[in-house]
Amino acid sequence: MKDFLTINDCTTEELKELLSLSSELKKTYKAGGRDLCLAGKSLAMLFEKFSLRTRASFHVAMTQLGGNGIYIKPEDIGGIGKREPVRDMARVLSRYVDGIMARTFDHKIVTELAKYASVPVINALSDWSHPCQAMADMLTISEYFGQLEGVKIAFIGDGNNVTRSLAFACAKLGMKMVIAAPAGYELDAETIETVNKISADSIYQINEPAQAVVGADIIYTDTWVSMGQEEEKEKRIKDFEGFQVDTELVKLAGGSAKIMHDLPAYRGNEITDGVFESENSIIFDQTENRLHFQRALLKKLMS
Repeated sequence: MKDFLTINDCTTEELKELLSLSSELKKTYKAGGRDLCLAGKSLAMLFEKFSLRTRASFHVAMTQLGGNGIYIKPEDIGGIGKREPVRDMARVLSRYVDGIMARTFDHKIVTELAKYASVPVINALSDWSHPCQAMADMLTISEYFGQLEGVKIAFIGDGNNVTRSLAFACAKLGMKMVIAAPAGYELDAETIETVNKISADSIYQINEPAQAVVGADIIYTDTWVSMGQEEEKEKRIKDFEGFQVDTELVKLAGGSAKIMHDLPAYRGNEITDGVFESENSIIFDQTENRLHFQRALLKKLMS
């Protein structure tokens, strides 16, 4: 396992190993212990998008493992792939650091970085995939349910990078997932087909949130307007009418479904404040687990 670009690139065994290591390191650090396996090592952190969770969690994880995170903004280098080719950046950074993390718009950037870098490359988010988020979510679900196999997620919202990564994770880890998206915003058919080849009938999608949440253990939602889609904001808000996760929708799931959101959340749009702050919400547990999963990922790839 040289890089971590998409969930689909990983075997089920590799994913389970990362989750197990995440749990072990979480217990160690919660108990006040330390694992300085990355002492003297550095991670280049390339950012094209604004970030709170990604930047903080990766930086803290590197520090806790004894290493150093180097934050690189687009303006620092004249833009990723603009001032100089991505392939040149990959080879230059490989001479300086022990790993590269990238949070980008275009997924091709992370794949090209991985192709030309001689050090591990981590996809911290791209327009196609958000694997670190999905794995932090899997860690959170396993903590609450004691297992992953058989757990059902109802994803309400846009068929985007988060949805895609969750779908691959569910298929590889024995879970079920139903996606409810408005017409025109569904997860692409190619992904659905690929995922169901991994595990037959593990994922399907409809256009009715009320049907999707029936029997769901988890109701998951995401912003309707992702970064880079600001010009579509008014249209998207209108198109997603009826897809808000509110108290009535939670009741249709039996009232006990856990609520998840990868953040940032726009309360009043995709989720109500009441549901966000309810006792069913495990949103801040899943965001904390970004740190714990990424710490394990860094140890796996760079130690």
